[in-house]
Amino acid sequence: MTTENMNFGADVSRLLEIVTHALYTNRDVFLRELISNAADACDRLRYDSIQNPALAKKHAGYEIRIVPDTKERVLSVMDSGIGMTREELIENLGTIAKSGTKALMEQLKQSSAAGSPSLIGQFGVGFYSCFMVAHSVDVISRRAGSDDVWIWSSTGNDGFTIREATKEESAQLLTTSGTTIKLKLKDEACDFFLEEKIKMVVTTYSNHINLPVYVGKEADEPVNSASALWMKPKSDITEADYNEFFSITSNSLGTDVPLLTAHWRAEGKIEYTALLFVPNLRPWDLYDPSRKHCVRLYVRRVFISDDCSGLVYPWLRFLRGVIDSEDLPLNISRESLQENAIVSKIRSGVAKHILSDLEKLSRNDPTAFYAFWMQFGAVVKEGLYDAPEHRDDIFKIAKFHSTHSLEMTSLDDYVSRMKEGQDSIYYISGENADSLRNSPQIEGLKKRGLEVLIFSDTIDDFWLPIVMDFKGKKFVSATKGAIDLSKFPVADKKAGDEVVEVKTRSALVAFLKSHLSELISDVRVSDRLTDSPVCLVAADKDADLNVTRILKANQNYDAKTKPVLEINADHPLIDQLDALAETSTESMALCDAADLLLDQARIIQGEPVNDPTAFARRMADFLRRGLAA
Repeated sequence: MTTENMNFGADVSRLLEIVTHALYTNRDVFLRELISNAADACDRLRYDSIQNPALAKKHAGYEIRIVPDTKERVLSVMDSGIGMTREELIENLGTIAKSGTKALMEQLKQSSAAGSPSLIGQFGVGFYSCFMVAHSVDVISRRAGSDDVWIWSSTGNDGFTIREATKEESAQLLTTSGTTIKLKLKDEACDFFLEEKIKMVVTTYSNHINLPVYVGKEADEPVNSASALWMKPKSDITEADYNEFFSITSNSLGTDVPLLTAHWRAEGKIEYTALLFVPNLRPWDLYDPSRKHCVRLYVRRVFISDDCSGLVYPWLRFLRGVIDSEDLPLNISRESLQENAIVSKIRSGVAKHILSDLEKLSRNDPTAFYAFWMQFGAVVKEGLYDAPEHRDDIFKIAKFHSTHSLEMTSLDDYVSRMKEGQDSIYYISGENADSLRNSPQIEGLKKRGLEVLIFSDTIDDFWLPIVMDFKGKKFVSATKGAIDLSKFPVADKKAGDEVVEVKTRSALVAFLKSHLSELISDVRVSDRLTDSPVCLVAADKDADLNVTRILKANQNYDAKTKPVLEINADHPLIDQLDALAETSTESMALCDAADLLLDQARIIQGEPVNDPTAFARRMADFLRRGLAA
């Protein structure tokens, strides 16, 4: 029996080093690769036997079997697939990244064959991952329709040998055709002799391939499910099936059911199947700074990763489920996935589909959509900041609090209610929606019947400066810059009412500018105020007040800017103080009142007063004088 010694293709040593030390970061994937190759071999035999039934004559059935042998320290991976001839062993295993099934698919494409099998690559780069765990590898194979059995052997160093197999070696095949791969495991890979370890790897990575995988020489129960729920027609799947799969993929242990189930197959330039769920309950790590998702990526039913950062937008990280690609290579690295053009197209397609389904939910079941938005709306709005290509679709489903009513509103509905001549969308942002409804900065807007949107999510203050407008209507903050409301009369004024002279309060304004110059940038009479005496706003060129507060609280941001103090010229207190300022600017009562006005404005804005002790003293003095009067 002649043994032939052969060399690998060019640069094999370097390529083997890359495959075994750099391409894969997880040692377990070698088993995933071998199982995938085995499944492809079975698929190919199924396909070929349609045209040539003799190939499967006396075939015992399709299966994959993994047998650990602790005595010989050998792990065997066996399949009952198409097998290989001597020439195919040399061609497919002698050259790194040579794929027998890739050549088959090219032939099928050229002949326009119908019903071609779904194959990943019978023996490509993935096969060589076995050298991560093995000193040496023997591949015993018999091609379907042939009586010859060949054995290919290599240590993964300089080359390989090939010879006819002995009778004893041939007996290690499962049936009349197929391949048995025998790995002489390294000491550090001895955990793969444990059946429980093997089962764990199989169920993690290969649970959904369409063939039974057995672990153990005499095992008669497969360890995998041998089917992929997402590949079944929707008509064959019950709600209970979906709920059970959601429980598995979300690790909810039956404590939650999906609010929305999206199951579809994309066909065209790229092909993938997605089965994704929107949970009812908010995941505990939803606001983790890493913004990771938990959608599992498969390639033709083979698990690749549950941590592919580019697969789903961070603002859809609440999604649970699987995406199964027909176009990605099985041996793609996690690093390559992040920059892969196919992954980018899948990400965009998933976003469009989910946003479309959510829009339908908002129309068909407003109660369910409201529950979704209260749980995940703030996360979805992150997409307004970092996904401009999906901004219009996000706006279709986005809901906001408003002064119009206690119910949330869409931007389209806001625009439909705008007053004649109104060309801006007014808003106020802060921590608490209920408190914001009573903010002094929006008193004048409400009095004039101008609706104000209430933004109480932190992300709102970050997408607004980027988006700037909606359908040509500019977003205008009620707490920043001067607002001209002169063309909108106060709602309770009647036609024919006497025009009231505009009060400038020049004496008080001049005094406040001088007395508070170190704390504020300007003082002016306000259009905003109708009931409150004062309020703070940001200067036109400065960051909005709430943005400054957020940055100061979370990033130790030390703003060098100073706010603007606006006064209500019609308020009785301002009237009295203006009269006092006209007579005596050195009055202690006037100075204390000025400081108290600023402190009052700070407190309403949610800011601490500069000197709590001085504030308490002034407040006590004013209370004493008031009670004594």
